[in-house]
Amino acid sequence: MSQVSTSPRFSQDFEPNYGVPVRVADNVLRLTCKNPSAFTFFGTNSYIVGTDTLAVIDPGPENKTHLAALTEAIEGRPVSHIFVSHTHADHSPLARQLKEKTGALIVGAGAHRSARPLNIGEINPLDAAADHIHAADQAMSDDQVIDGDGWAIKAYETPGHCANHLAFELVGASVLFSADHVMAWATSIVAPPDGAMADYMASLDRLEGLGHAIYLPGHGGPVEKPDAFLRGLRAHRKMRERAILERVTKGDESIMTMVANIYRDTDPRLHGAASLSVLAHLEDLVSRGLVQTSGPAALSGTYRAA
Repeated sequence: MSQVSTSPRFSQDFEPNYGVPVRVADNVLRLTCKNPSAFTFFGTNSYIVGTDTLAVIDPGPENKTHLAALTEAIEGRPVSHIFVSHTHADHSPLARQLKEKTGALIVGAGAHRSARPLNIGEINPLDAAADHIHAADQAMSDDQVIDGDGWAIKAYETPGHCANHLAFELVGASVLFSADHVMAWATSIVAPPDGAMADYMASLDRLEGLGHAIYLPGHGGPVEKPDAFLRGLRAHRKMRERAILERVTKGDESIMTMVANIYRDTDPRLHGAASLSVLAHLEDLVSRGLVQTSGPAALSGTYRAA
């Protein structure tokens, strides 16, 4: 997305080191899966926590090479828990194969769900990206802690990008595994019906002030000075909201027209995601009485200022 002065300072300075474990914090290794795309950056980050009996966070997509790299990095040590932040196909599916190899419990996000039911006639454009067969041995809720061998991991419910999204704190280490909620390289995709803008903004508020020194995200490099970055993300979304309101006020009635005007400097491959982001903002604006439309907010809807 194009940046303005209110945006956080995004950084795309990242070396994936495919297949090689990289130490990113005390007793934390990062392994990046080679599944790069416009939406995953260089690929999905998996994290190995602990020294003796381990935890793995977000094993990633079904990828034999990445499974082999994780197995090699584990070095025959027992794995007690596999934490899953949310049920998108680039994060959760490999948990099942890793469980078969290690006997670990799958914990964290429960079954995939949307932020709201589908409207009449609506098709979920992100349905193919969802891991509908994910099943946790133990779904975690807000503030719940799982104790392991020399480590403890606490869950924070952070819906927005996905309705069941969780961030995980490494207790006592000031480290938060922020998955796709907060990333240093780009803003998170918030796309209805899987995600909701009001939920996303509330989740930013949920994390601010918790005192974490660093975020280790699901894609790209670490987020440093997280509270300042959260404030930048909030300002960025508010700026986007103002831009959408301005376009509606000027007579842009369709999401397609708004995207063409607001995201003119954005990679065209991301215009579909941008349309869903605009829809997420419009859903919120309609619910707050600032924009009007006939029926529920929809990609094909017609919008006007309230």
